[in-house]
Parts: sequence; structure tokens; C-alpha cells
Amino acid sequence: MPQIRLGLVLHPTREVSPVVDTMVAWAARHDAALTVRAEDRHRVPESVRAVPETDLTAASDMLLSVGGDGTMLGALRLAVADPKPVLGVHLGKLGFLVEVEPQDLPAALDRLLTGDYTLVEQGCLECAVCGDDVVAFNDVALIRTPGQGFVTATLAVDGQRYGYYRCDALVISTPTGSTAYSYAAGGPLVSPATRAVVVTPSAPMSGISRAVVFSPEETVRLELKSGSGPVAVEVDGQIIRDGSTSGAVEVRYRPEAGQVVRLDPRRYQQRSALKLGLLDLPLLPAQLRELLPEEVRRRLDERELPPPR
Repeated sequence: MPQIRLGLVLHPTREVSPVVDTMVAWAARHDAALTVRAEDRHRVPESVRAVPETDLTAASDMLLSVGGDGTMLGALRLAVADPKPVLGVHLGKLGFLVEVEPQDLPAALDRLLTGDYTLVEQGCLECAVCGDDVVAFNDVALIRTPGQGFVTATLAVDGQRYGYYRCDALVISTPTGSTAYSYAAGGPLVSPATRAVVVTPSAPMSGISRAVVFSPEETVRLELKSGSGPVAVEVDGQIIRDGSTSGAVEVRYRPEAGQVVRLDPRRYQQRSALKLGLLDLPLLPAQLRELLPEEVRRRLDERELPPPR
């Protein structure tokens, strides 16, 4: 029996070979088992077992997401029926969910074996989209087709109708997703420690024009009105339906739907603070300084020392 079984969720297009090679070498030294989705069989050595995507979570004690935030969200969705801890390995552009840099991966894997980490629960949106059941850890968006009218939809909460939207897009987000598409559309910044559902219209033409924050116990339903333009439905940035002119999206918040591995919770909180600071909540100079790498801080301290007398 292997010490630990790790499932690999790889970015669909980025070069992942150096990171995978590091994992394979570590697994050989520590009697660990690596598994990957069958669709990624050609991207990993033969020593990595390939299984159908639907079997990856059951075959793993933990998932390793190799990519950015989008890959991490995909791993969380993959494990939503049987939540397993997910550790994000960062590739490429800036990410806020992923934590581990490739050069730090062996030490991070050692800590998985010893249990030296913290698990952070993540909530999601359970959505019925025109009859299909899906989940979103960031957001669900109804987006108009350019040049073909607007998103026109009614709002109902727990069966009670409240009004309608006519806008370019409607974004339904979790607190974690409130700093993404929802914020860009003018929505509020919501603490990730909060349980809530945020509905934000983008470029509203008429009807409800402000973002609304709902309780996690409430069920939110958005139904396309007759005459609405064709609408695409995105789930965590992935289009799942395109060109719909009828139907409804029903959303309910589900707590503790995913588990994220945090090796340095304080550092993650600092990165989250930086993200908020880049948006609407400016940081104090001393806080910004704390976010700098230790070597950079040391050099600044040396420059600011008073000259010897």
C-alpha cells in the first residue's frame, strides 16, 4: 500500500513536464502513487497510472492542481461529490488560489506526508442550469451575445418574484468569486470568511441596477424573459451553454464543498490582502513592505540604516 495516493490535475495547454518529473522522482523516493486523468496519459511517464476522469478522486487521497486558479477551480469541481484536499502548484501568471511554486514542490510534498498543513473549506454554488446540474466555486455568469440584444431575466428568491434585469451580463458569485467577474461588473468585495450569494448586473440598461447579497439559505432563480437576446452561460469561466433564449438558472450556496491545502495560511492571507489592496482597500506602507520577499526587505533595511559616526 503506498504511503499516499496523489491525483494530478494538469493545465490543459501549459508545459507541465518539469513539475511532473519532480513529482515522479519524489513519488519513487517515498513509495507514493501518482494517478492522472486518461486524457492526460500522453503528458506523463508510464509510471503514472491513468484512469477515467470520473475515477480520479476515488483513486486519490489528495489532488495536486498544476496550473493557475482556473486549474485549481477545475480540481475542486472534480472532487465536489467526494471532497479531497487540493494543493495548487503555480505555473505562469499570478494566481491567488494556488500556493506552491515549482521549486518549492519537494518540500511541500514532504509536508503532505507528515500532515504539516492546514485545510481551508471552500463553499460553492449548486446550480440548475436549464435542467443541468453544475457547481461553481467562483461564479456563474449569463452573458449576452454581442449584437443580438441583452440579457433580460426575472429575479425570484425562494419562489418570490422581485423584479427583472436588462443588462450585458448577470454574475452570480460566491464570496471567493466576488473579487473576480462580479467585482469587475461593479459588485461588492465580500470577505471569503462569509457565506453568501452575490448577484451583480453588468452594464444594466433598466430594471435592477445594483448588486444584491443574499443569504446562503436562500435559493436564487434567474429566468430569461421572452424577448431576451441569446445568452451564454459560463461556470467558473467555462462556457457550458451558448445561445439560449429561454430557460432558468437556479442557484443555492453549499458550504464546505471543497478543501484547499494551505502550507502557509499567513502568507495566503497576505496575498489576499494584497489583492484587496490592488482593488479597493489600500494597504498601509508597513503592510506592503511585509509582502516583499525577505531578501528585498533586508536590502531596504540596510539602505535605511543611519550612516556610522
